[in-house]
Amino acid sequence: MSTMTDMNDTPAVHYAVFGSPLGELLVTGDAHGVLTSLSVPGQKGGRSVGAGWVRDQRLFAEAGRQLDAYFAGELKDFTLELRPEGTEFRRRVWDALDAVPYGATTTYGEVAARIGASRAAVRAVGGAVGANPLLVLRPCHRVIGADGSLTGYAGGLERKVQLLTLEGCI
Repeated sequence: MSTMTDMNDTPAVHYAVFGSPLGELLVTGDAHGVLTSLSVPGQKGGRSVGAGWVRDQRLFAEAGRQLDAYFAGELKDFTLELRPEGTEFRRRVWDALDAVPYGATTTYGEVAARIGASRAAVRAVGGAVGANPLLVLRPCHRVIGADGSLTGYAGGLERKVQLLTLEGCI
């Protein structure tokens, strides 16, 4: 099995599909199993299987095991290698999401402060949170409005409610 596409010699995208309470989860990564995205059906900006992609459930078996344990309420912290693509600013925001513990929430303003950005950067932080390519694994669902409202979620507000309920936040 080749890990290069025939058309342009770029590394092939490897993927696996796992069932979950949120629907089918599409996990993508490289030939070494390093994760680059996790999408749910209908996700704003989510991925779908492309031409030349290589399906390999075994490559991502540990991701599937951890996701199953998370949805069963048995796992609070993922220990998977993640390598999403994004600007330096987005990566800083995504790293800040990792610091929000299971069962807790934070606000966009708190994320901005955590990365050393000004209050004026809250909209940019919201854009970066919304562009998170690793739903569930990188907990953007834990970010709420300053007034406690459940603001947007790329996977849909009903899924955000499911995740926050699972974690005991609501």
